[in-house]
Amino acid sequence: MNHTGHCLCGAVELRTTGAPEAMGYCHCTTCRTWASGPVVAFTIWKAEAVTITAGEEHVHTFEKTERSKRKFCRRCGSQLMIAIPTLDRVNVFATTLPTLVFKPSLHVNYAETVLPMRDGLPKLKDFPAEVGGSGESLPE
Repeated sequence: MNHTGHCLCGAVELRTTGAPEAMGYCHCTTCRTWASGPVVAFTIWKAEAVTITAGEEHVHTFEKTERSKRKFCRRCGSQLMIAIPTLDRVNVFATTLPTLVFKPSLHVNYAETVLPMRDGLPKLKDFPAEVGGSGESLPE
């Protein structure tokens, strides 16, 4: 299945193919600051499944660390995605893909939450062990 998304002004368009590998919520300070919100809804894709199909000249990258390359539209400031080169994955923000049915399966970086959520989903202190985190669960 393909999903098409775009920034707020429509200058940048992207397409995802297939299905995301994971969907959930991030509570880390960096994501919250970047999004100006208490939590961020993410979808994780293999890098080759995400393509910018229009407006690449409007995409700017902010690189706080070598582990993540945050991409946004220069014209309207909309967040588009975060490339994660060490994992060959891309986090496309759930709101960027309006046709994707968002089905979260976990919370990451829950130790940093400012908005506790009681939804029955696993709450990880940081990240799953298979991607370099502790894999430690926290109580709801």
